[in-house]
Amino acid sequence: MVRSLNPAIATARSAARLRPLDGGLGAEFVGFQVTAIDDASFPAVYGAFLKHQLLLFRDQDLPPAEQVAFARRFGEVQVHVMNQYHATAYPELYTLSNLDPEGRPSGKHPDRGTLAWHTDGSWRRVTGQATMLYAEQIPSDGGGTSFADMYSAYDALTSAEQAGLCRLRAIHNLNFSRSRRHGEEPMTEAQRMAAPPVDHPVVRTHPETGRKCVFLGDHAETIEGMAEAQGRAFVEALNERIVALARIYRHRWRQRDLMVWDNRCLMHKAEGYDTAREPRVIRRCTVLGEIPR
Repeated sequence: MVRSLNPAIATARSAARLRPLDGGLGAEFVGFQVTAIDDASFPAVYGAFLKHQLLLFRDQDLPPAEQVAFARRFGEVQVHVMNQYHATAYPELYTLSNLDPEGRPSGKHPDRGTLAWHTDGSWRRVTGQATMLYAEQIPSDGGGTSFADMYSAYDALTSAEQAGLCRLRAIHNLNFSRSRRHGEEPMTEAQRMAAPPVDHPVVRTHPETGRKCVFLGDHAETIEGMAEAQGRAFVEALNERIVALARIYRHRWRQRDLMVWDNRCLMHKAEGYDTAREPRVIRRCTVLGEIPR
């Protein structure tokens, strides 16, 4: 079913409608250009963001400057410590591209860490609030993105499991996740020093909805107070369990798609594709949120 949007959205000069995505996780804005958002219409968009956790906008004409401007409506935009991904004049944009300098597929995946379930910015003390991806080029097969609802994962745990997890804190470490997924050291010493490990609660309370959710993912290295091997095994097993319990939405990209999601209650991962023959160029912004509680 497609239903009309809040009347405030009319100021964006659009006949926009809101349609739930397959499986009930997320919603698509139909007939809507994010460049038309103004101060009057943004609260309706943000309300949909909190309610649906994941928003899809198709057929967007979104140059880099406009993507950054839209992200700033949500809050302060992260400048990622791994500046080798700053491929435009806007350091707020993290560009994932498998193209070589001549614009041909290189055969190298730009960030293999994205192929594992994770939460953007969980390696920071002030973590990610929203992430938005914009598809410049997409492969003919593969290269999609999947999302896992951490509200539903928490709700599906037993009360004893919930109580136990609420007492735990995980150590999140960007250098750990990048190094083990890339099979090399993609970060410089200066980058590692700028992104030291941080601890966060394994269960957090969303600061705006008040709902509890599991907060983990691939940046989580171990559990505070556990021996290293025990903590690693615990994190791996828990990550697998919460994904199995969660509602999942799998997105098949189209060129000019924009996806916006709430990092505080979702995990996500990219699907593989033929990096030697197929182009995939995605621009990412991550908006900073708060310290998880």
